[in-house]
Amino acid sequence: MANISRRGILAAGLGGVALVAAGGAWRVTRTPQTAMGPWELDPNPPEDVRLDAFRHAILAPNPHNRQPWVIRLLGDSEAVITADLARDLPITDPFDRQITIGFGTFLEIARIAAAERGYAMMIEPFPDGEDPSGLDSRPVAHLRFEQADDVAREPLFAQIVRRRSNKEEYDLSRTVAASDLGAITSAGGSFTADPAIVSKLRDEIVSGIETEMLTHAANMESVELMRIGHAEVDANPDGIELHGPLIEAGKLVGMVNREELADPQSTGFHQGLEMMRSTYGSIPSLVWITTPANTRADQLEAGRQYVRANLEATALGLGMHPMSQSLQEYEEVQPMYARVHELLGATGNERVQMLARVGYGPPVEPTPRWPLETHLT
Repeated sequence: MANISRRGILAAGLGGVALVAAGGAWRVTRTPQTAMGPWELDPNPPEDVRLDAFRHAILAPNPHNRQPWVIRLLGDSEAVITADLARDLPITDPFDRQITIGFGTFLEIARIAAAERGYAMMIEPFPDGEDPSGLDSRPVAHLRFEQADDVAREPLFAQIVRRRSNKEEYDLSRTVAASDLGAITSAGGSFTADPAIVSKLRDEIVSGIETEMLTHAANMESVELMRIGHAEVDANPDGIELHGPLIEAGKLVGMVNREELADPQSTGFHQGLEMMRSTYGSIPSLVWITTPANTRADQLEAGRQYVRANLEATALGLGMHPMSQSLQEYEEVQPMYARVHELLGATGNERVQMLARVGYGPPVEPTPRWPLETHLT
C-alpha cells in the first residue's frame, strides 16, 4: 500500500559515518526484538477458528502499515470488524479509500485462513450503511464462520507468512514472464511489461512520489509515522519503520531524526528523494486493478484482488510494491492522477484502485505488526 521505503529513506546524510566505538557497537547493530513476533505463528493454532483466521489476517498489507483493524467477537461464530479512526491518513487518503482497501486485504486473508480449517467465512460488508466521505464508527464488515465439508483449501494459504511488500530496487535486467503476470492478476486486474507503456507510467509514478515528498503536509504525514531505530519500532510496531546498522548509527550521532527528514533543504532529505526516484523508477512490469466505480464495495474488492496478486507473486518468487502516490486524492497529485487513469484506459466512473510494480528484488524482512490481542475489543 502507499508508503515510503522503510529501509531507505535515510541512510541519507550518513555517507561518512563509521562504527568505530567498540563500546557502542552493540547499540547500532541491534534489531527489533518483538515487532516481528506476529509473523512467527505458533504451529498449534487457537481452538477458536476466528482467532486463527485473524492471527493471519493481521499480516495483510495496508497503507502506511497503520493496521486499523478492530475486532469484536460475537457469540461462538461471528465477529464485527470496525476501523480504529485514529489510524487514518487524512492528508494522503482523505476519503479513507486506501484504508478501506486495506480492510479488503484483511478480510481476504482471514477468509483463506478460515478455509484452511474447513470453515466458510461469510462477509456482510457495511451492514449498518456507509459514508463515501470517510469511515466512521459503523462496522466495516459483519462476519459469520460456518464449518462446511465443501470448503476448498487454497494453495495461497502457504504464502501468507512469506508475503512481503518489497520496496527495494528491482533488477531491470530480468524480464517478468507474461505467464507469471497473468497468474498474478488471475483474481482480477491487468498487467503490462511493454517498455513504452511502462516508461510513460514510470514518469507519473516518480512524479507522484516526488510530489508527496515535496508537499509539506503529505510528507509530514509520513515523517510523523516513522519509527526510527529498533526501540521505536518495538514500542510502536506500525507506520514506517527505519532500522538497521546505518539507521542506528545515524540516530546515535544525531544525523537521522524527524527534523532532518522533514526539512526539504537538508542533505538527508535530498539524498532520500534521490533514493526514492531510483527505487520507484525500477519498474520491470506493472499490474493494476480498476473497478467499475469507487464505492466501498469496489474498494473492498480491490483489496481482495490485490492481496491475492501479492500472494501469487510471492509464490512465484517475485517482488511486488504498491505505487499508490499517483492515485491519491489530495490536490497536488491530481495531474498525475488524471494521466495515470488516461494511460490505463479508465473512463467514466471507472477507478484505478491499485497500481504496483512487479519484478525481481532482494530478499526483505517482514514489516512490524501489533499482536492480535491489541486488535480485539
